[in-house]
Amino acid sequence: MRKSLSIFITAFIAMSLLLIGCQSTPSSEANSPQQETKKIRFATEAQFPPFEKVGPDGKLTGFDIDVIDAIAKEIGLDIEKKHMGWDAVFDSIDRGKADVAMAAITITEDRKKKYDFSDSYFDAKQLILLPKGSSISTLKELNGKKIGVMAGTTGEEVVKNAFGKTYSNLKGYDDTPGAIDDLQLKRLDAVVTDKAVAIDYLKKLGQDKFKTVEDSSLPIEQYGILVQKGNKELLNKMNEGLKKIRENGTYDKIYEKYFGKE
Repeated sequence: MRKSLSIFITAFIAMSLLLIGCQSTPSSEANSPQQETKKIRFATEAQFPPFEKVGPDGKLTGFDIDVIDAIAKEIGLDIEKKHMGWDAVFDSIDRGKADVAMAAITITEDRKKKYDFSDSYFDAKQLILLPKGSSISTLKELNGKKIGVMAGTTGEEVVKNAFGKTYSNLKGYDDTPGAIDDLQLKRLDAVVTDKAVAIDYLKKLGQDKFKTVEDSSLPIEQYGILVQKGNKELLNKMNEGLKKIRENGTYDKIYEKYFGKE
C-alpha cells in the first residue's frame, strides 16, 4: 500500500511540475510577437536624374529614392518601388494603385486641390539649357524660339506663363531625355527643366557644347511627397520620417552625395 502510494505521489508531483513548467514558459511567439512591416507602394518617373533613374542593374537610384528609403527605415515601412510614366504616377495615386509618389514633384496650388503633400524636402528652380553659342540670357529672350519641356511639369507652366498657353513653338515631351535628344539634334533652341536636372545633363552633354542660363525672375519651387487626398495617417508618417532624417543628419548626407555641400 505504501509502495503504491509512494508511486502515486511521485507521479502526481512529476505531473504537477510538468504543468507548472508549461504555464511558466510562454511560447516565443507570445513573448516576442512578430510585427509585420507595412508595405507601401511607391510610384516614380525614373528618367529625371539626379532625382531618380534606373541603374544598369535595373534598380531605381537617385536622391528621391535615397530619401524615401531613409524615411522608410526610420518609421518601419517596407517600400515597394515602381517606375512608370509621369502621368501614370498621378493616375496610380488617383486609382489607389500606389500609396506614395516622389518624382521631383513641385508643390503647387492646383495639385494641392487634388492631393496632399508632405512638408517640402527640396528647393528647386527652373533653368534654361542651351547650345554653347546661344546669346540667350533670359527666359523672355526665348520668345519665338523652339522650346522643349517635359509635359505636365512646372517647366511647361513657366513657358506658358511667359508666352501664352497656346505658344506654338512650345513642345511637350513624355520625358526629359526626349527633349534633350531633340536639343542635341538641333530641333529645339532650348530646354526648360529643373536646375539640378539641367546641371546633371550638362555634365553628360559637355560644357564645350551646351550651357545653362538661370533667370533670376523665375520663382523658387518646392518638392513634396505626394499621397492621396485625405490620407492623413500616411501623410503624418511621411512628415515624421522626413523630420527624423533631417534631425539625425541622414538627409544632409544624402544631399551632399548628389549635390555637394552648400
